[in-house]
Amino acid sequence: MKPILQRPLLAAMLTLAVVPAWAAPVEYKIDPTHTDVIAQWNHLGFSNPTAHFGQVEGTIVYDADDVASSSVQVTIPLSGLNSHVARFDAHLRNADFFDADLFPVATFRSTAVEDLGGGRLKVTGELTIKDNTRVVVLDTVLNKVGPHPRNNRPTIGFDATATLLRSEFGLGRSVPAVSDEVKLRITTEAQAEAPQN
Repeated sequence: MKPILQRPLLAAMLTLAVVPAWAAPVEYKIDPTHTDVIAQWNHLGFSNPTAHFGQVEGTIVYDADDVASSSVQVTIPLSGLNSHVARFDAHLRNADFFDADLFPVATFRSTAVEDLGGGRLKVTGELTIKDNTRVVVLDTVLNKVGPHPRNNRPTIGFDATATLLRSEFGLGRSVPAVSDEVKLRITTEAQAEAPQN
């Protein structure tokens, strides 16, 4: 009887042994060199230009065993704004739009993370631009989680999309000729501080 009773315990120990120590929860620091926030809107019905927001900073806490306890906090410096048109970038940063001298960053803080299955997540949070805070929902895809091949650090990557109304954030100049609706596309990569043993 004794060997039989030990088998379940042995099986459980072996199962735990193959689960990565960093599986859940893990805090990751966003890598700004592999993170981009892209905003797209319609211009007078003729075109759909974009602006990129780089130099993103923040942390992602991801718990694969309890996804609902995961979270994200992000700071987006407006100094990283780039539409590839220098004159337009200066206009976006002035008081007509972002007023970047007075409000140099935008922030996002998650309030809920829902696991939709198949690597898809619904991330709800508060986006603040120019002291205007609104709820934004990110439709998110978990691209990959695992050790980075260069440094063996736990690494995670996501893509996300959202739609918002810029007028709700004090950015409503030229609405409706230039669309109020702005589509966001986000890609991000983040790493934990300690390498995986």
